[in-house]
Amino acid sequence: MDAAVMQFVVGKLGNMISNEAQLLGGVKDQVEWVQTKLMEIRCYLRDADSNRNTSALAENWLNQLRDMSYRMEDAVDTFHLELEDECKKDPGLLDKIKSLFSNPTSVPGLHKLGKELKNIKLDFEEILKSKSDYGIDPLQDQDRGSGVVDLIKRREVYEDIVDETEVVGLNAARDKILNMLLIHGETSTLHQKRKRDQEISKRIVITIVGPGGLGKTTLAHMVYRSAKAYFAIHMMLSVSQQFSQIDLLRKMLSELDNSRLERCKDLTDLIKNLKELLRRKRYLIILDDVWDTIVWEQLKNALPDAENGSRVLMTSRDEKVAKSTDYPKIYKPEFLDENKSLELLLKKAWQYQKPCEGCSDDIHKIAIELSKKCKGLPLALIVLGGILSLEKQTHSAWERVQRTMNWPEEGIDCMNVLNMSYDYMPYDVKQCFLYLASFPEDHKIRANCLIKMWIAEGFIPQKDNKTMEEEAEDYLELLFQRCMVQEAVRSPNGLIKYFKVHDLIRELAIKLSREKKFHTVFPKAKGVNLSDSAYRRVLLESCGTEFMKYVGKMNQKTRSLIWFGQRENNLPKFAEFRLLTVLEIVNVKMSGNTELKGLDGLIHLKYLGFKDCENIVIEWKCFSGRMKNLETLDLTTIWLRNWAAPTDIWTIDTLRHVHVHDFCAILTLSTKGDLSNLQTLKWLSTTACCSSQFPNLNNLLKLGLTTQGHSHKWDGVPHLLKNLPSLVSLHIRVSMLTRNNQFIPENIVYPRELPNYSNLKTLKLDGIWSEGVTLKERFLPPHLVKLKLGGLILREDPMPELGKLKSLNKLQLHGALYIGEQMNCPSGFPVLQTLVLIDVNLKVLTVGNGVMPKLKYLIKSGRLRLNMPPELRHFQG
Repeated sequence: MDAAVMQFVVGKLGNMISNEAQLLGGVKDQVEWVQTKLMEIRCYLRDADSNRNTSALAENWLNQLRDMSYRMEDAVDTFHLELEDECKKDPGLLDKIKSLFSNPTSVPGLHKLGKELKNIKLDFEEILKSKSDYGIDPLQDQDRGSGVVDLIKRREVYEDIVDETEVVGLNAARDKILNMLLIHGETSTLHQKRKRDQEISKRIVITIVGPGGLGKTTLAHMVYRSAKAYFAIHMMLSVSQQFSQIDLLRKMLSELDNSRLERCKDLTDLIKNLKELLRRKRYLIILDDVWDTIVWEQLKNALPDAENGSRVLMTSRDEKVAKSTDYPKIYKPEFLDENKSLELLLKKAWQYQKPCEGCSDDIHKIAIELSKKCKGLPLALIVLGGILSLEKQTHSAWERVQRTMNWPEEGIDCMNVLNMSYDYMPYDVKQCFLYLASFPEDHKIRANCLIKMWIAEGFIPQKDNKTMEEEAEDYLELLFQRCMVQEAVRSPNGLIKYFKVHDLIRELAIKLSREKKFHTVFPKAKGVNLSDSAYRRVLLESCGTEFMKYVGKMNQKTRSLIWFGQRENNLPKFAEFRLLTVLEIVNVKMSGNTELKGLDGLIHLKYLGFKDCENIVIEWKCFSGRMKNLETLDLTTIWLRNWAAPTDIWTIDTLRHVHVHDFCAILTLSTKGDLSNLQTLKWLSTTACCSSQFPNLNNLLKLGLTTQGHSHKWDGVPHLLKNLPSLVSLHIRVSMLTRNNQFIPENIVYPRELPNYSNLKTLKLDGIWSEGVTLKERFLPPHLVKLKLGGLILREDPMPELGKLKSLNKLQLHGALYIGEQMNCPSGFPVLQTLVLIDVNLKVLTVGNGVMPKLKYLIKSGRLRLNMPPELRHFQG
């Protein structure tokens, strides 16, 4: 990871030399000297990233180099910040400085930069002189087990990969817990029958207890899927170490009745409403990853025992948690035996081909020894299998892995294998892995957001043959193949869409991040370490504003700030975070409209994102003028005070992704700037398309158009589409305000104006079509992978035509789509995996024999009856 940090700083220095040589004057030589030295020592750092056997002395030397690179980065960024501050006071200052090239000392901050560079140079020389004292010799610059090859091929077969939820050896355990939940079994006497009947009616609490990595969560998922059909109410919730009674109760009530949740004023209301709802029906509630006995004490009053057979299932590492419940029942999963361990290891090692295909006797013998090292822990076996799946399937490669597993037989836990997986990662993927510590435990991480953060941080190199987003997708795929991210949900094109991180793997990321001063977590629990002020990236999880004030005042070098779950009505002064590059705010809800201030001074900001936020208001002017480095602007849950985006925002030529709430759609486009880097634009008002000129949008991949507000103009849309040669995703939405008197024209329904029309992969149309327009397969993009249609009011059944789309993987139909009561699928849909039918006002859907042979997910609402062929009969319920 240190080598990647060094590479990032080297790149930043290179950009500074090439773009601002005139401003640097005599300091340029010092910048070039530092850059050269950084490049020379990258090989030491890259080797150290692959070698956990580095001595403590050598580790100390490497830490000094890392800190020196941080100092260099801080000096450069601070110089730009001070120069920008002076330019704000005097807008013509930069031109004056350039005209006074003979007097470079006039550049604000240059003297300070030169002084710091001089000190850095002296310190660098001292550190490099001491290299021999630590026994460090030059090493070859090499990667180990990169595994980034054949990723496209492996994505194509992802649907056949062994299902992580069906871990070897857990089926018998699942059946035992089901028997405990449902209390099956024969009775021989009347007394036994009465006792069993009492047990059936009593609310029972069962706890799965075992060490981390034993598969408790996976087992709970398996039980949940098998048992939920027996209960009128069922839900599975993650608890984790950062337990909050009120947050968990709110989550439970939101799943039962969100309208009641909105009326709850305090904890007493939450408990009262939950008891009322749960008392009426038989429920199954699974609480995963319970760490403290206080959890049951604080939840039990909201989980009534109505003697109707309700059940609670918990998972925990601590047996004390189980014993704290009423009439505790404990289940301890067994460790896998040697045969099951070997079976699981080989399934993961050969996950992209037939099990054990080509497994020679000598490899099989090594596999036996490797599996024994994992001591029957499923997570350890899965992660080790992930390592082996990316190695060459040869005796020497597997033997090399075996030699690294030199830990003692006793005291084994998953951390040994997890550490080894980290060691085997390519050096530039390691910092991407450590960044996973930026998210709370059990959080469902959105891959596209994470990828944008990685890019903003400078972790992803630019390659000639692919975008940085594509390269980052490969890095994430590699982490998945190594089983360092799990429970991945994929999009129709095979790319990871969402995923989770096992709590043990997250613990490893946090531990390594702290060692390298890469990242720290400020939990809502007590015991924050004040020495954490040295860290450059911070996760604030449900912290009060006192933590925000602390971080803002004490850590002026914070580069990344991710803030989860704030409910106080104070927003911090973001202007204090002068060097901030990434700012992500998630689930922050204010009681009244609160303006977010101080963003306009964050000139280094590249990523700004808001998720699930309420009552936060931003002025558009924050994003104009000084934000010259912004790449991602995600304001989908933020209210923008002035609808019309200032034209200055389009002068930010670094913009790659722009998302705003559709009700605050962008009303203006401008040719003032170069938007050749822009890949995503949502939402753009159709009115904005009426301009006769458009900025350079040659690389735009995803576009969302809406009839925002009371706009009704479509005239410019075809002209805009003609200027989008790279578009792969088009979403058109008619605003609810205009839906009754606004129609999508036929030339928009069938967007054949697109120069890349035949390669369009995703098409979403929400709104009524002009009367007389019918849906015809021959007018739709031939290679559509995902199609969403809503509110169209068709007079003909669309299914026979849609079934002809040979590449369609996901079909979503919603709203008053079709005036008929029945839809028929007589043929086609050869690769359809997901079918969603929401509020379509249908009574019957009939699917013919052999149709939809690859269907995996069918989601429907209402009383829609399904007539399915025998092979899809399991969807008929």
